[in-house]
Amino acid sequence: MTDVSASAPALKPARELADLPRRFPGESEAYRSARNDLLAEEIELRRHIERVAAQRRALPPGGAVPEDYRFEGEDGPVTLSAMFGRHDTLVTYNWMFGPQRTRPCPMCTSLLSAYDGEMPDILQRVAFAVIGRAPLEKLVAFKQARGWRHLRLYSSGGNTFNRDYAAEDPTGDDNPAFNVFTRQNGVVRHFWAEEMGPESADPGQDPRGAPDVMPIWTVLDMTPGGRGKDWYPKLNYDAAT
Repeated sequence: MTDVSASAPALKPARELADLPRRFPGESEAYRSARNDLLAEEIELRRHIERVAAQRRALPPGGAVPEDYRFEGEDGPVTLSAMFGRHDTLVTYNWMFGPQRTRPCPMCTSLLSAYDGEMPDILQRVAFAVIGRAPLEKLVAFKQARGWRHLRLYSSGGNTFNRDYAAEDPTGDDNPAFNVFTRQNGVVRHFWAEEMGPESADPGQDPRGAPDVMPIWTVLDMTPGGRGKDWYPKLNYDAAT
């Protein structure tokens, strides 16, 4: 494993940074002491996230894709290699919207709604594709109903991409999955996949990766109630779905 910390600059201790003067109106000494303890942990967490990201960037080349998968896109048929466009990196998200579903997964849809707003910025750096096994017209109809403007949708109903890179059963349930691919000298390789799932989840927690890719949970984690255990995103808050 590559030592990504060998050339890292020396950092001030998190405890020292956390104890810099900061006060809010009406807070007690007990609150400030506990808050600074938490702040030191938050600084360490930020540093750990960066160390993990550096270790991820230092991965050796992944496996070459077994075929140039062919998808149905909104502008017609397209191959995986063509999805890169002008970029050398392609991020794909497997949307849990297979042909057996009448409506997509609410959790996936919540995530993608957030990404739709970020997509003009994301596409400056990398290509991004949303892939589902349902027929394209079904995917696009929901995109239009949801008001998405920037996400690029592709149907993988005619290939084995979801089975190969999301561990989906062609006749069973869907799986959410992030995958990152690279293209160099005409060769497309798998770079990274989100591999934390139910089998690696901690007791009492929903399966998720780290850092969490869903902005909604990042916001709720900063509140007194946290994520809670009695709530789940809905596709429509005017109805019970």
